[in-house]
Amino acid sequence: MNDEQLLRYNRQIMLPQIDVEGQQKLLDAHVLIIGMGGLGSPAAIYLTAAGIGALTLVDFDSVELTNLQRQIVHHNDDIGIPKVDSAKRNLLSINPDAQITTIDIKPDQQTLEKLVQQADVVLDASDNYETRFAINAACVAHRVPLVSGAAIRFEGQISVFDKRRQDSPCYNCLYPVSDDEEQTCSENGILAPVVGIIGSMQALEAIKVICAIGETLVGRLLVFDALSMNWRSMQLKPDPACPVCGK
Repeated sequence: MNDEQLLRYNRQIMLPQIDVEGQQKLLDAHVLIIGMGGLGSPAAIYLTAAGIGALTLVDFDSVELTNLQRQIVHHNDDIGIPKVDSAKRNLLSINPDAQITTIDIKPDQQTLEKLVQQADVVLDASDNYETRFAINAACVAHRVPLVSGAAIRFEGQISVFDKRRQDSPCYNCLYPVSDDEEQTCSENGILAPVVGIIGSMQALEAIKVICAIGETLVGRLLVFDALSMNWRSMQLKPDPACPVCGK
């Protein structure tokens, strides 16, 4: 680290759990974020500001006016341009030292496998089951920690799946593949701060995984109800019959 970096990250380095060694781990880390919407926006902002050295951003949409209510990495002047380009430009204005790679496509399984292999941590900030199941399969195959978040209306949830640990379930253990119709924010609505809370927590969990500090959410699902301001914690166990990670 140079003098400017020591100054930039001073408040984190002061924390004994982080220190210079932990900050260097962040600078050396590569985080893959899939989805530059309501969850990916705050997650990317905080990870960039915290000093993650390399980020790969994946999204295939362009910025629309309806996004700006909650997708805070994008600005009014970004309407009409690819979300990954908008995010990269605005993230670099926060921390010009970040190395940001953009992928402006809907990734197939082969592409996901390649991207996941290159990452230290993956953040699932997508908005559909097909992508979530594909991300999970790639993370299980390559034993890369997955920080999964979701939100709709006034509710959010977050968990960490880390198949480097024998006691960790995977996303498929929690949500078996089904033909049930999925609910979307475009059809059901979303309160902006809810995705802000969950996305920020995804960044926090990623930092904890990288620095190996505290207790991550492996084996737990946190469910947030914004109307009552209540959190529920559910214990999760691996499913031996899981088609993705089961024996």
